[in-house]
Amino acid sequence: MKTIIAQCLFCGSIVIGLWALLLAHVHYNQDNLQLKETQEPRRARSLGENVYRQNHNSSEETLKQDTTNDKTDFSDPEFYKGFAQYGFNVIMSRRLGIQREVPDSRDKICHKKHYSFNLPTASIIICFHNEEFNTLLRTVSSVINLTPHHFLEEIILVDDMSDIDDLKEKLDYQLEFFRERIKLIRNKKREGLIRSRMIGASRASGDILVFLDSHCEVNRVWLEPLLDAIAKDHKMVVCPLIDVIDDVTLDYTAAPLVRGAFDWSLIFRWDNVFSYELEGPEGPSKPIRSPAMAGGIFAIDRHYFKELGQYDKDMDLWGGENVELSLRIWMCGGQLFIIPCSRVGHISKTQNFNNAALKKALSKNLLRVVHIWLDEYKDNFFLQRPSLKYVPYGNISERVELRKRLGCKSFQWYLDNVFPELEPFIYPDEKEWNEFH
Repeated sequence: MKTIIAQCLFCGSIVIGLWALLLAHVHYNQDNLQLKETQEPRRARSLGENVYRQNHNSSEETLKQDTTNDKTDFSDPEFYKGFAQYGFNVIMSRRLGIQREVPDSRDKICHKKHYSFNLPTASIIICFHNEEFNTLLRTVSSVINLTPHHFLEEIILVDDMSDIDDLKEKLDYQLEFFRERIKLIRNKKREGLIRSRMIGASRASGDILVFLDSHCEVNRVWLEPLLDAIAKDHKMVVCPLIDVIDDVTLDYTAAPLVRGAFDWSLIFRWDNVFSYELEGPEGPSKPIRSPAMAGGIFAIDRHYFKELGQYDKDMDLWGGENVELSLRIWMCGGQLFIIPCSRVGHISKTQNFNNAALKKALSKNLLRVVHIWLDEYKDNFFLQRPSLKYVPYGNISERVELRKRLGCKSFQWYLDNVFPELEPFIYPDEKEWNEFH
């Protein structure tokens, strides 16, 4: 009898011990989960440090996806080689492969919206030069997988003279799986992003042109809100809210509500959205009036794009075209909005701004914007960039004539009606003014 009692007590103690361990394990996991949920994303450079950090902690929509449990090995030479070549963590990109699922970053209100089956069709234009293979294919596969086929007229890939082996026969082979949906155009000389986009647009047959960067991943129900807005007004140009894909971890993080802006150097930046713009039943799903676009990702009616003058073909490579197009849209009778219910993730690459060719192209492009669109406010730009005052910028007579033909308003009108927050005057001290002149 004593033996039986002892055995029972022994078994009971084991059961109690196991329960205690189980409860401790559960409690530990809950603590870790709460810790993970309160951690901030490591980087948010593409949204601008100040605006993103200011909005992030209070954003109920902020999501984060861990791409892997493995930590980045910063001692691996391939890590730095990949950054130098592509501007982000190539090792992580290869682990992810050519497709993945990202978290739905839309506000709950967006889930309740319904869109007509009879919206316009879209041609998706993606230009690339020496893009990392997996990243380019993730861009393409996300569009294929998350776009209703009856809206997707085609995907047009424009290869701007890439010289990486992966983007030759290997890319051709991979695209065979989507051949009926994809046109691949290979430029015979280096054109730059601006002219490459015009080449892609000239081959498009969809009602709406949607321009994407080659390092994006679209989110759920991303295209319908853009098409719906343009269907209501063909002179409305729209951009999705651009979520952050971290350049080191490649984690996908929801962006706060922001609008596009720029300073007197004509450098684009993200800016806060005024609270009154979010009032009403639509709340955070309401389209946001934006003074400028980031430029890499937007949608525009194909015929309106041509009517508006497309891009300035005499701009080189990349840079400044986003501000120029933004000014032209607003000043020449159109509207520019960010549509929060459309979400597209984007890798903000580490750019080499010391590249001589890029610096020269950017300076030329910005000067063309200044001399065509800024009217009597040119000096505000040159006070910020005095070294560019006598730099050549090519013939602008064709674009000046375009502005007259379109009946565009003045830059003063733009300041008064679209972007009054850009202070119209700068008052330098007497010494600085004398040095400038």
